[in-house]
Amino acid sequence: MQVNEYDGVLLKDGREAIVIEKFDDTHFMVDAAQTAEEWGIIDITIEDIEKVTTKARTTK
Repeated sequence: MQVNEYDGVLLKDGREAIVIEKFDDTHFMVDAAQTAEEWGIIDITIEDIEKVTTKARTTK
């Protein structure tokens, strides 16, 4: 699975998150939903991601 900065992802625990930093192909910092109104920044690995839900737009 290819994950890039600013992609939307679904975590295996059911939370939605946005990748805010990609350290390498398996380690990321994300802003993850804690509740519908509250988000928090956490570090995750590729193993925590169920799937990529939205791909970041790129400009050329």
